[in-house]
Amino acid sequence: MQADNQGLNTKTHCLSIAYLGPIEYYAILANSSKILLEQHESYIKQSYRNRCSIATANGIMNLTIPVEKHTKSKAIIKDVRISYHGNWNEQHWKSIESAYNSSPFFEYYEDELRAIYNKRWIFLWDFNLALQQKALELLDVEPIIQCTDKYEKECPDPYIDLRDRIHPKNEMYLKGLKPYYQVFINKHNFTPNLSIIDLLMNMGNESIMILKNSNQ
Repeated sequence: MQADNQGLNTKTHCLSIAYLGPIEYYAILANSSKILLEQHESYIKQSYRNRCSIATANGIMNLTIPVEKHTKSKAIIKDVRISYHGNWNEQHWKSIESAYNSSPFFEYYEDELRAIYNKRWIFLWDFNLALQQKALELLDVEPIIQCTDKYEKECPDPYIDLRDRIHPKNEMYLKGLKPYYQVFINKHNFTPNLSIIDLLMNMGNESIMILKNSNQ
C-alpha cells in the first residue's frame, strides 16, 4: 500500500466495493478522475463491503447485510451471495426511513432508493454497485470507474491502493472532512464519516460541495 499522506493530491485510486460507503469513500470518488474497483479480492467480514452506519434518534446504528456461507475457504467478493434470512432488506429500509424521514431531502430520494431495496438481489456486489451508481447520480459526479480483471497484491501505477485502508476499525483516511447539518445534531453532536446516505438526506444537492472540499 502506498503512503497515506498522498490524500487527494492524486486523482486515481483503487477501492473495494462498499455498502452505502462512508463519506470519506465518496469524497475520494468525487475527487478522483479514475477509480479502479476491486472485484476479485477475497471477501472480508466486518468491513464496509456489507456494512454501513447511519445516525438515529438513539445514536449510531450499524446496518449489516447477511451473506451466505461460501463453499470455498475464501469467497471472491463478486461471488458472495446475499442471505435473505430475516428480511434484512425490509429491516434496513425501515431503519433508514425512521432515521431520515424528517430530514430535508428524504422525500426527494426515497422512491429511487426504496426501489433498489425492494428488488431481490442475488449477489452482494450487484446490490452495492447499484447503490453506488445511484449515489453518484444523485451527487452528480461521474468518475471513470473500471473493475479489476484479476486480483493483484499491489494496485498498478498510478493508482493509490485504498482497498483495505478505508475500514470501520481504521482511523479515518481523510482528516479534513467538513461538518454539516444532521437531523440529530442537537441531541448527539456532529457524527463524522457516516454512510453517504446521511449526507445526501441532510444536505441534498449541497452534498457535493462537502465532498469536493474534503482533503487530507
